[in-house]
Amino acid sequence: MSTKNHPFHLVDYSPWPLLGALSAMTSMMGLIKWFHMYNNNLLFLGFLITIMIMYQWWRDIVREGTFQGLHTFKVTLGLRWGMILFITSEVFFFVSFFWGFFHNSLAPAIDIGMNWPPMGIKPFNPIQIPLLNTLILLTSGLTVTWAHHGLMENNYTQALQGLLFTVILGLYFTMLQAYEYYEASFTISDAVYGSSFFMATGFHGLHVIIGTTFLMICLIRHIFNHYSMMHHFGFEAAAWYWHFVDVVWLFLYISIYWWGS
Repeated sequence: MSTKNHPFHLVDYSPWPLLGALSAMTSMMGLIKWFHMYNNNLLFLGFLITIMIMYQWWRDIVREGTFQGLHTFKVTLGLRWGMILFITSEVFFFVSFFWGFFHNSLAPAIDIGMNWPPMGIKPFNPIQIPLLNTLILLTSGLTVTWAHHGLMENNYTQALQGLLFTVILGLYFTMLQAYEYYEASFTISDAVYGSSFFMATGFHGLHVIIGTTFLMICLIRHIFNHYSMMHHFGFEAAAWYWHFVDVVWLFLYISIYWWGS
C-alpha cells in the first residue's frame, strides 16, 4: 500500500462487519426472548457486544482518516455520497410510517369505530411535552450549525461549546420522550393508533439516540484535535444526520401529535 499510485483507500481485512451482523442478530434474538419469556439477559449481552464492536470499528476508521491520512479527497467524496444515500434510505424508511398513519387516520376502519383517534384512546396534548421537545430539537439544530461554523473558522472553543450543547439537548430530548412514554395512557397494542404512534415516534427516538452518540464521538474527537478547517467530514456527516432527525420530528409533531390528535 505504501507504493500505490491512486488516491483510493483499499480497506484492510476487518472482522467488524461480520461480528457486527452477528451482534445485531444476538440483540434481535434477545428482543424476541424478552417479549416471549420476559428475560432480557440475551438482549443486554447483544447490546454490550454491539457497543464493543462500534467502539473498535470507529477506532479503526479514526486511525485511517486521522493518523494514517488515508481519507483523501476522492475517498471523502465517496463517503459523502454514501452518507447522502444512507439518509435518503432513512427518508423512505420514515415515509412508510407516515404512509401507514395517514392511510389509517384519513379513512378510519369500522373496526375502530370509524373515529380517529379511536374511542377510548386519550392522545397527548401537543402543546405540552411534544412542543417542548420540538423547541429542544430546533435549538439543537442551531447549536450544531454553530459548532460547524466554529470548525470552519478554526475556532476551537466555539466548536466545543456548540457540540457540547447539542449533545446535552439530545440527551434531554431522550429523557423527556422516555417520561412521555412512561406517562402514556395507551400502549403499542391499543389499536392501530398505538401501533402507528409508538412505531413512528419510537424509531425517531432511536435515531435521536444514535445521532447523540454520533455527536458525542465527534465531541471526543474534537477535544483530541482530530478536526481541522478543511478535514472534518466525520462531524459533517453527524450534522447532516442530526438535521435529518430534526426535520423528521417536525413532520411527526405536525401530523401525529397536532393534526392526528
